[in-house]
Amino acid sequence: MNTLLYALTVLIWGTTWIAISFQLGVVPAPVSIAFRFWIAAAVLMTGLLLARRQWLPPRAAWRYLFAQGIALFCLNFLCFYYASQWITSGLEAVVFSTAPLWNALNGRLFLGRPIKPQVMLGALLGLGGILLLFAPQMAGHWHDSDTLLGLALSVGGTLCFSCGNLLSSRMQSLGLTPWLTNTWAMLIGSTTLGVAALALGMPFALDPSPRYLGALLYLAIPGSVIAFTAYLVLVGRIGPDRAAYSTVLFPIVALSVSTVYEGYQWTPLALGGLALVLAGNLLAFLPAFAGKPMPAPAK
Repeated sequence: MNTLLYALTVLIWGTTWIAISFQLGVVPAPVSIAFRFWIAAAVLMTGLLLARRQWLPPRAAWRYLFAQGIALFCLNFLCFYYASQWITSGLEAVVFSTAPLWNALNGRLFLGRPIKPQVMLGALLGLGGILLLFAPQMAGHWHDSDTLLGLALSVGGTLCFSCGNLLSSRMQSLGLTPWLTNTWAMLIGSTTLGVAALALGMPFALDPSPRYLGALLYLAIPGSVIAFTAYLVLVGRIGPDRAAYSTVLFPIVALSVSTVYEGYQWTPLALGGLALVLAGNLLAFLPAFAGKPMPAPAK
């Protein structure tokens, strides 16, 4: 079961980066994100009601739900949608692949979990790899504020994602399923964005083109309902550090797609950078797989 959850997460999230870039242009990013998660929340709520499962969270969970909704389904996606205007989707995925390292650091900071020395060495390798991957794109653009902003937004989005992981882990420890928490956190995040967009006078008309609508449905159903549920189930089964390990494979999928659709140019420097990113993440988290047995599937 864990292998299937990993495969779903990697294959779907490895391709959602390019779908996000398909949504840029006509519709403001906050509006696109709001519609994405309104659709996803509606699908999840329908599933809960049809399955006659718990659909209303207990009072103790609401503070975590609001925090997760803002961090994971609002700020996280705002950062990455806007970053897509200035850097390629593949490079966004590379920055996102550092999520396991941020999970380890945040776990230490907020939960008191110990950090092993190989995690810090892995972090240094990963950051060095990101610099190499960005070097070809940044050549002659180190003073380009837009490109630097794209990089900064990607880092900020990854930090928000990490915070959402820890919050999900906390709620699952209270006995709440990702189906339930995702439903309400998505609704909270999307409604927050919708209200903010209205307050700022942003238009709510969707782009009727097949490209935009197809990307919206792909991001809402496979990208949000299926992948987020699969990923957060993994968080509950094996912990946020080990679940985030799946993100080390995102750059391979995302950069391959970016090569076809965005003309990303591979260079020896970029290949070396990708190798360092993967090696850094593997060094930091492979011992967790080798040293601990995977939990048995729930019956």
